[in-house]
Amino acid sequence: MNADRPVTLAAIAGAHGVRGEVRLKLFGEGAEALRAFSVFDAGGRKLTLKSVRPANQGAVATFVEITDRGAAEALRGAVLTVPRSALPALAEGEYYHHDLIGLPCVSTDGAAIGHVAAVENFGAGDILEIEKAAEPGKKPVRFMVPMTAQAVPAWNADGVTVNAAFVE
Repeated sequence: MNADRPVTLAAIAGAHGVRGEVRLKLFGEGAEALRAFSVFDAGGRKLTLKSVRPANQGAVATFVEITDRGAAEALRGAVLTVPRSALPALAEGEYYHHDLIGLPCVSTDGAAIGHVAAVENFGAGDILEIEKAAEPGKKPVRFMVPMTAQAVPAWNADGVTVNAAFVE
């Protein structure tokens, strides 16, 4: 895993009030998880977190460097990232979605399948969206596989192994 690869945790959706607070769209575990980090990169600009609280469909945050509504509005659309190395260590069998995306996939019978295009979760567990290599003149085909021990018996930094019975 590339320790310096930026991981997006949130995006600034706009200003909240007149004192420089910003509304955030969250891509992680919630507002509480942002408190684990003190400094974020926002498009090459460093932002130091002062406070964050849950709000409708996201969070509201205050950063030291943003002191008025104009400064908050100017950052609309900026994504807040941290280096991969700043994320908490994982226990055995755990993974970050960020680390799986882009990994090559092979089936248990040894055939190359494609790569992990996305990791989704619709409420019943994670699902890998795998994109097969495109045939000449055709669009790439994607299929989904549940991230379970039966369907995905192995994964590591080098790739993902998918049970051949789950390959479409």
